Amino acid sequence: MQISSRFTIALHIFACVDTFGKDKKITSDFLAASINTNPVIIRKLLSQLKDAGLLEVKRGPGGVEITKPLDEITFLDVYRAVECIEDDTLFHFHENPNPACPVGKNIHKVLDDKLQSVQDAMEKQLASITLADVKCDLAKLL
Repeated sequence: MQISSRFTIALHIFACVDTFGKDKKITSDFLAASINTNPVIIRKLLSQLKDAGLLEVKRGPGGVEITKPLDEITFLDVYRAVECIEDDTLFHFHENPNPACPVGKNIHKVLDDKLQSVQDAMEKQLASITLADVKCDLAKLL
């Protein structure tokens, strides 16, 4: 299983905004240079993070600011903001298992609770880590 890079790019964005935002105007070009990706990707993520209420983004010459204290923003908040998950379900079940097959007609009954348990555990762990944790760890390396 692999979660898209949108999540880790979003975390990188927050780290850059927090680290450089006091001294530099943070733009999509600046962030793209740090992340080594296309500014269009950054602008899309900034829009998603803004829509989630986690960032304030100024148009034109730009500027990005974090809207809450870092210890109030969890990895789960960021994950939910940028990962496009249907109905908040991590595991997408294949469509229309064969109801005439004994496995097909029962596979949801067998797997749904187990998969939900896995998702709940992942979300609980994501909710336990904040951007303040990232700031603290990053400060040790800078």
